[in-house]
Amino acid sequence: MKEISERLAALREIMRRESLGAFIFPSTDPHNGEYVPAHWEGRKWISGFTGSAGTAVVTMSSAALWTDSRYFIAAEAELEGTEFRLMKERIEGTPTIAEWIAAELSAMERTAGGAKPTLHYEVGIDGMVWSAAAVESLKEELRVAAGITLRTNLDPLRAIWTDRPPVSPAPVTVHPLCYSGVPAREKLQAIRQQLRRSHADGMLVAALDDIAWTLNIRGNDVHCNPVAVAYLLIASDTATLYVDSRKLTPDVRAYLKAEGVETDEYDRIGEGLRRYPEYNILMDADEVNYTLYKKVSCHIIPSASPIPAMKAVKNAAEIAGFRSAMLRDGVALVRFTRWLKEGLARDASASDPAAPIVIDGKVQTEMSVADKLTALRSEQKLFRDISFDTIVGYADHGAIVHYEPTAETDVPLRHHGLVLIDSGAQYSDGTTDITRTIPLGPLTDEERLVYTLVLKGHIALEMLKFPDGASGTQLDAIARSALWSYGYNYLHGTGHGVGSYLNVHEGPHQIRMEYRPAPLHAGMTVTDEPGVYLEGRFGVRIENTLLIRDYLTPREQTGETLSPTPRFLEFDSLTLCPIDTEPVIWDMLSPAERQWLNAYHRRVCTELSPYLDSDEASWLREACRSR
Repeated sequence: MKEISERLAALREIMRRESLGAFIFPSTDPHNGEYVPAHWEGRKWISGFTGSAGTAVVTMSSAALWTDSRYFIAAEAELEGTEFRLMKERIEGTPTIAEWIAAELSAMERTAGGAKPTLHYEVGIDGMVWSAAAVESLKEELRVAAGITLRTNLDPLRAIWTDRPPVSPAPVTVHPLCYSGVPAREKLQAIRQQLRRSHADGMLVAALDDIAWTLNIRGNDVHCNPVAVAYLLIASDTATLYVDSRKLTPDVRAYLKAEGVETDEYDRIGEGLRRYPEYNILMDADEVNYTLYKKVSCHIIPSASPIPAMKAVKNAAEIAGFRSAMLRDGVALVRFTRWLKEGLARDASASDPAAPIVIDGKVQTEMSVADKLTALRSEQKLFRDISFDTIVGYADHGAIVHYEPTAETDVPLRHHGLVLIDSGAQYSDGTTDITRTIPLGPLTDEERLVYTLVLKGHIALEMLKFPDGASGTQLDAIARSALWSYGYNYLHGTGHGVGSYLNVHEGPHQIRMEYRPAPLHAGMTVTDEPGVYLEGRFGVRIENTLLIRDYLTPREQTGETLSPTPRFLEFDSLTLCPIDTEPVIWDMLSPAERQWLNAYHRRVCTELSPYLDSDEASWLREACRSR
């Protein structure tokens, strides 16, 4: 594409002037966020790839982009027509970034006839948007690959991205105690107690959701994530929020001061670190960017931040908020599904599988369906926003794991096949995340088989009992077992934590094949979302958000005393929405799986019906009837 070519030409002019052999653009921002403000979407701007995960690398004569399996199909389409070559992470034969750069620079030298090229063997990055740990790892990889050095103090986007969006001026708001559950001053005290266990006097908090949770504040600086761009510097008896002062109203300033928090300008964080009054400071090298990490003048204790693990265990107010938000979300989802299902039945062309679906006199497309769902959610009390861009993937688009319909890719829904809808909302009292795969007409035998296998995997995880402290990796195979027996698998994780009116993706715990040591405890939220994606054909995913809670074992129920007493856990579905049973091959479900599905549907019907009108409640009873 011409636009990308022009951007690459402008970048290479700077690289030539600065004697750089390559420049690397990550997907992160100065706060190492998964979703970043538009101001720091440099990788997206230089490459044209819009996915949330990826790294772009540009040399004087070539360009490549690394991303994971969620985005292979989407990236290939978006990079078409550009210089960028897709590199599939964790796929055999894919070189690392350092290996590829070394090969490219070596090829440049050979092209120059054996003489050294005019460019030095130096690679550039902007150290403000790389974590300290990532930079140290990259340095070593480049050194081993070809003795290449790394320059960390250049941001070429300042010069070439002429219409670069500014950082949002949206105001900071206070998250009420009725939803947060614990005052900020108490959270700061608890954090300091954790720091003392690491022999640290304080810490720098860079992750935006950690700052929002700690101080009970919210913002509107990141799309779909209610956070504000800021840093929080915690000392043994003080705390300072570094934030654009224009974002603070007098009431918010007064609130922060009452909670023991001072404020300073966002761009003064470097000075704050240089003047830090304590003997030592905890710095999480996976969270703090390299530039700030190097500005610290006192002794650094390199350790993981204690905040994610604290934030992951929800308190009573947060759990109550989740249940309330899921209830309202369930009402919106029932109204949406009824609208879609009854619209299918009323459509005069329903007997023609190839005909587009018409509801309310309008051809329904992926985008129109997404808009309808958002509109129904917005009618609910305490609705603030969607929690991520709605995924509506019809037929072969359903096989693109993180597909988001756009004006260029939008297609009409038709009276056959499956549509995969992954969506969520931000409410003042909780965050939701749910996937349902819905049949729109006749299905193939394989579509029914895959749907049933995914459902079996989903149910297996929901039914699981496990010891306190188990890691998500130890649970992951449970959701995959039925799929594996038929030769299917998926490359994304099975589950992630969900924030409390915060980021829809929250750690440190995950359920996935790759080892994640973070233990699971009661009070954590986690999703259950196995899937299968057959490129060019269809995709299936079924997802609920779950709460981990204590499980009373049969031996404990009979009063048997054990020493030591083991603590076991189980999952409780927070999500309230029918799972479509039309595609299910019932003979493949065990009695226990049927029992779980019927019990879940009875609960959905019981809890949602009081908030529906009589016609809606009647429809829900039929959707939830026992099978």
